[in-house]
Amino acid sequence: MSKENVDDLVKFLLPFPDSVKAAALGLRDFVWDLYPDTNELIYDNYNALAFGWSPTDSAGDAFCSIAVFSGHVNFGFNRGSEIPDRQKILIGNGSLYRYVTVKDKDDFPEEEIKKLLEMAYENSMSRLKPNKKIMKGQTIVKSVSPKKRRPV
Repeated sequence: MSKENVDDLVKFLLPFPDSVKAAALGLRDFVWDLYPDTNELIYDNYNALAFGWSPTDSAGDAFCSIAVFSGHVNFGFNRGSEIPDRQKILIGNGSLYRYVTVKDKDDFPEEEIKKLLEMAYENSMSRLKPNKKIMKGQTIVKSVSPKKRRPV
């Protein structure tokens, strides 16, 4: 499975508005094109559909993610507080996670996000334990919540 394997993701995106689907899939292509040797981990959760990229099959090693909500998409960095955000585009008050809200892919700050992605990826790789198995280019559905509190 790889970037081309979109069947499950498209199925999970069905309840969302077309504009949200387009933003989510456009951002997905953006990350896959930059990091084709990483793995996409998909979580069809209670509050949001989330998918992120990791050098392993573990969410704990993920360096970025996309969370899909009914009116927007959050593009985030799992350890965003640890990377320098010189342009101050990331939001979030948690101890680690930082993100940008995207309503339209055309408003996505692509060039600045590329810089942040590079730092986030390097941070993720530097944190890997020596015995971690690195996988390349897989799409893995990690969980599907039977109940949803979002568009159905």
